[in-house]
Amino acid sequence: MPADLIVSRTLAVPASELHERFSRSSGPGGQGVNTTDSRVELSFDVAGSPSIPHHLRHRMLCALRNRLTGGVLTVTASEHRAQLQNRAAARERMARLLRDAAAAPPPTRRATRPTRGSKERRIAEKKRRGQTKQGRRAGWDSS
Repeated sequence: MPADLIVSRTLAVPASELHERFSRSSGPGGQGVNTTDSRVELSFDVAGSPSIPHHLRHRMLCALRNRLTGGVLTVTASEHRAQLQNRAAARERMARLLRDAAAAPPPTRRATRPTRGSKERRIAEKKRRGQTKQGRRAGWDSS
């Protein structure tokens, strides 16, 4: 029996809410490629899960809206030849997606004005640059 999926210190998804499906993976695999079901599809019902707190559910649904199908988040893993490694990869990918979706949004940026010193430095640099270019212009004789 697989263990619960630990998303963060405060959020864990019970193993009973995760659904795994196995199928044949494409790509190299030697003699066992046509007989082993090493590809893993891990699904979790974000919209209907009782383990997600109510205050996080809306934030997670908004963050994952492009990846959800009917409120269900599905992750596939087929990069390894062994089913056990693909199961671990799918669980890690699912945990990372849920962790990122549950994270608080970054603070909004407060607009600030440039300081007086930064304005003066910018103007001084523009004047210096103009002097350099003017010096390049003045030195040509046409004789």
